[in-house]
Amino acid sequence: MDFSSIFCCVKGSDRKGQAKKQPTWRVFSLKELHSATNNFNYDNKLGEGGFGSVYWGQLWDGSQIAVKRLKVWSNKAEMEFAVEVEILARVRHKNLLSLRGYCAEGQERLIVYDYMPNLSLLSHLHGQHSAESLLDWKRRMNVAIGSAEGIAYLHHHATPHIIHRDIKASNVLLDSDFQAQVADFGFAKFIPDGATHVTTRVKGTLGYLAPEYAMLGKASESCDVYSFGILLLELASGKKPIEKVNLTVKRTITDWALPLVCEGKLSELADPRLSGNYVEEEFKRVVLVALVCAQNRPEKRPTMLDVIELLKGEAKEKFTALENDDMFKIPPVVDDDVLSGTEGNADSTASEEKEPKPEIEKVEVQA
Repeated sequence: MDFSSIFCCVKGSDRKGQAKKQPTWRVFSLKELHSATNNFNYDNKLGEGGFGSVYWGQLWDGSQIAVKRLKVWSNKAEMEFAVEVEILARVRHKNLLSLRGYCAEGQERLIVYDYMPNLSLLSHLHGQHSAESLLDWKRRMNVAIGSAEGIAYLHHHATPHIIHRDIKASNVLLDSDFQAQVADFGFAKFIPDGATHVTTRVKGTLGYLAPEYAMLGKASESCDVYSFGILLLELASGKKPIEKVNLTVKRTITDWALPLVCEGKLSELADPRLSGNYVEEEFKRVVLVALVCAQNRPEKRPTMLDVIELLKGEAKEKFTALENDDMFKIPPVVDDDVLSGTEGNADSTASEEKEPKPEIEKVEVQA
């Protein structure tokens, strides 16, 4: 595949708000990336997954980078590489991970990003930094709003609109100031103008998949909204999207959270690591918005623009209506043996969140 051909059209395509700007990415040589990563030294490895490995590196000017190196060349890997590079080259937003460049020499396929010193949200909630309790409530709110704004850009301002298809804690990276950067566009899809959804092979992560996508392969912006709702619950509670109740039964985070909200026990949802130090009104907004995003009926989910307004407290009438929604009135009957949002068709590919090295983990399983 001739990767230079990808960008001849990119340069003239998505120029709303970026007119006359020069591309901020470039083509790297393999020699340059070998030098930056000390020949892809094991000590430089940040993590690995089904796609390959990610390495820390330092360029000649002292700037730090992260280099994703595909493990094995294949047509599938080539396509995901091309999609991710094209999308990253098209978009520019403070809450989307920036593309520094790429390298395609022989069978080597590498993508170069800015290095995120605070790794991923997953690493702070469930991974190597979880015991340090670095995510106070203010940082969590900033992460919630920042990641929402990044996704909203993809849905409403990119041309054409983009659905991410793999919104999850390990794909929200944190910079030196703990500002959120949504990452990993290997599964992303463009939405043609006028289309309500695209039907496609199911890809994503168990626990975050919207039911209509997991079962029917119908991907839309609303699927990302569902995944973001799960992410918000995870951020507020510190719980994983799916947790074992006992040896044989698993429970989704929504099945755990919704009855507590209906019973007026919001405080029981809070991550114990917060030690009660959170703004109650903000916490309530996060949890209610999360649950309305993660409801099974896609037509009842808000857009990401609505989500931003609600999280910021800028839509008081909408939030009052949300508080009075029937879904929060009657505690639902939960079947612990059924995991909503984890089913897939026979041709689907999904991944599970793993530790350690969570920020890039992509372990594929056949659903």
